[in-house]
Amino acid sequence: MTVTIYHNPDCGTSRNTLAMIRQGGVEPTVIEYLKTPPSREKLKELIAAIGIPVRALLREKGTPYKELGLDDPKWSDDQLLDFMLAHPILINRPIVVTSKGVRLCRPSEAVIDLLDNPVGRFVKEDGEVVEAR
Repeated sequence: MTVTIYHNPDCGTSRNTLAMIRQGGVEPTVIEYLKTPPSREKLKELIAAIGIPVRALLREKGTPYKELGLDDPKWSDDQLLDFMLAHPILINRPIVVTSKGVRLCRPSEAVIDLLDNPVGRFVKEDGEVVEAR
């Protein structure tokens, strides 16, 4: 199985998701999207594959979301994409791509359904225990 994760190593949810993928026996392609942001086309493709509105991929915490006034509904999808491309930190993470689908893995255990051999039990960095469904 091929797995790609759009990852931010400073994010605990992203680190937990990556660890769950690896614990499932897969070494994914890791794209540190802050260093290598997706193109506009790739971002649109990911959003469509997840099946969410563009706005739903925006991250508020720890970003210039408020300063840019992105809570205002006046912004079109194309404008929101422009903001995400200009400020990749606005892209919520982690996004995981497998042959089973594409998902924004928040919470990290959302990755379980995307893996062929998901972990039976995983302990997150904060001590929370996740049991495979």
